[in-house]
Amino acid sequence: MAERARNTLKVFSGNAHPTLAREICKHLGVPLGKAQIGRFPDGEVRLQILENVRGTDCFLIQPTCRPVNENLVELLIMLDAFRRASADRITAVIPFYGYARQDRKDRPRVPISSKLVADLLTSAGANRVLALDLHAGQIQGYFNIPVDHLYATPVTVEYFRKLKLKDMVVVSPDPGGVERARAFAKRLDAPLAIIDKRREDAQTVEVMNVIGRVEGKICLIIDDIIDTGGTLAHSAQALLDNGAKEVQACCTHGVFAGNAVEKICASPLTRVVITNSIPPMPENANCNKIKVLSVAKLLANAIQSIHEETSVSKLFI
Repeated sequence: MAERARNTLKVFSGNAHPTLAREICKHLGVPLGKAQIGRFPDGEVRLQILENVRGTDCFLIQPTCRPVNENLVELLIMLDAFRRASADRITAVIPFYGYARQDRKDRPRVPISSKLVADLLTSAGANRVLALDLHAGQIQGYFNIPVDHLYATPVTVEYFRKLKLKDMVVVSPDPGGVERARAFAKRLDAPLAIIDKRREDAQTVEVMNVIGRVEGKICLIIDDIIDTGGTLAHSAQALLDNGAKEVQACCTHGVFAGNAVEKICASPLTRVVITNSIPPMPENANCNKIKVLSVAKLLANAIQSIHEETSVSKLFI
């Protein structure tokens, strides 16, 4: 009986991104698990699992995107519920890992928020984590449980391969993102350029210099997160000022805080490619420059591999 239950794969979703969860289930060929997730009158999370999960292999899909605190607490309560319901293994599938940007003490008296979140997830009952394009690779080391760290590169690279852009150069928007951009450039057999910028404060970026040949080229800026869009707009203008023919951008997580979509629409960028790791904002529909790619199949394949105890490395290119 126990072995039969352990071979049962079940997928559940919080309220953060049920559309992505349903798409993942479609690729897996399993129904989305039944759970009632609501709120008490004072706003506290109220949850009940509506089916038996004892001894099963459960995957809980919940990006901790806006509203970050709401979605994070909801995920923690889901993990606790499944642990108390005697699920055999609980994997937290986190397409977007919130609180990832404070990953070290880079100034006095600041927290390491990403480590705190890792501790919370583990304490709540997660046996394993499946994440997509973490802001910093070292976050994997903050967990004392297995972490499978996927990249959206197979999805985004395939998209740009099909476009067959000529005279393209891949651009890192800052020195810290060079490794990510270099991997992208290698797969597209394109040269690499780097933007050396100086951040004056949290909201202001001063572009200093463009390192590499971009004159007459189609520039593709590669990043993991687009937040306010300020860095992206400044970078695009700097590339055009240095003779670039056209500027496009690609990132995994389209956070789009504040008036980011308006900035992108008003910017000289011709195309911005993101994934559906975060639910698309309603205002995205007003900007024809934004293209959303699905990572559902990528995540579904990873879930299947974890469930069957096979290698996840086959998902990397």
